[in-house]
Amino acid sequence: MRKTTELKQLLRDRKLLLAPGAYDALSARIIETAGFGAVYMTGYGTSASVLGQPDVGLLTMSEMAERARNIAAAVKVPVVADGDTGFGNPLNVIRTVQAYERAGAAAIQLEDQLSPKRCGHMLGRQVIPMEEMVQKIRAAVEARQDDDFVVIARTDARTGLGLEEALRRGKAYEAAGADVIFIESPETVEEMAQITSAFPKTPTLTNMVEGGRTPILPAAELESLGFAIAIYPTGALYAAAKAVGRYLDELKRAGTPAGMAKDMIEFEAFNQLIGLPEYNRLEKRYAAK
Repeated sequence: MRKTTELKQLLRDRKLLLAPGAYDALSARIIETAGFGAVYMTGYGTSASVLGQPDVGLLTMSEMAERARNIAAAVKVPVVADGDTGFGNPLNVIRTVQAYERAGAAAIQLEDQLSPKRCGHMLGRQVIPMEEMVQKIRAAVEARQDDDFVVIARTDARTGLGLEEALRRGKAYEAAGADVIFIESPETVEEMAQITSAFPKTPTLTNMVEGGRTPILPAAELESLGFAIAIYPTGALYAAAKAVGRYLDELKRAGTPAGMAKDMIEFEAFNQLIGLPEYNRLEKRYAAK
């Protein structure tokens, strides 16, 4: 089964799909190994890992598509990839969708922010006119070669213009052909319930950002509210950053990393994680006789 078709089927199920955020191929493989059914390629984490800078629209389309390609190649589960604003007008969106599809992503997320964009839980975000985003969604839907390639339409209108405007935009993007509706950064459980109620026939996505503007709810509660997919774009990144910081603090303080051994993956286990046994097997298979 194609990963696109697999994702489409997962989104149709009543069970909530959890997609932790991967900022590189290694974190994607850890997510898959932990048993999750999908990976979310986070633009926030990609900007941090590639540039060491914030998610403020600095990465180019080709840089993001290449990261999507590496992540998709590293795992067997579907990858939902952040496509930011589509990197321009509807013509740019066409090229972006085709690049992401060729890269092996199963879905692309497109947002209606004014460029340069910002992380969806930062203040200062502005949105383009709704009609412009409708044309971007239409372009994205028509550009895909695989009808099962999932187009996720995100609106950032809630923070600056209110929930009513965000829902109005979501309805317009649904009518334009979006497969999933993503109303970014609702601020209460009641607002989250309004979102799912507004889209009874189209899957909805919720964004669980630690320290963000939306309440962090247990998966069972998100499922009962009616969300089809929950993404966790920052958690793995934050956990890794803290763990690396603790390791380096110990090394600097003690002059040895020995005190951190219990908190680190072991050498052999890490080699297993990144697939060394399979390469060893292939090396033996193709060794000169």
